[in-house]
Amino acid sequence: MYTVYILKSQKSGKYYIGYTSDFARRIKAHNSGKNISTKNGCPWKTVYVERFEDKKLAWLRERQIKKYKGGEAFKKLIG
Repeated sequence: MYTVYILKSQKSGKYYIGYTSDFARRIKAHNSGKNISTKNGCPWKTVYVERFEDKKLAWLRERQIKKYKGGEAFKKLIG
């Protein structure tokens, strides 16, 4: 099972989009400052989650959401 997720920084208000096969471990890594791309935004709040059986489908969905970023489709997801 793969998870596509959107996080929102409670510090800066910025968003992070990613996918993983171990959602709980990944969120801990984001919030502990272990990820270079997210360490300055801690703490992070999960605002959107989608689950996929297939890794490629999850990866494709992550890319699609990243293309939405800032647009109306993105705003509908984070609602």
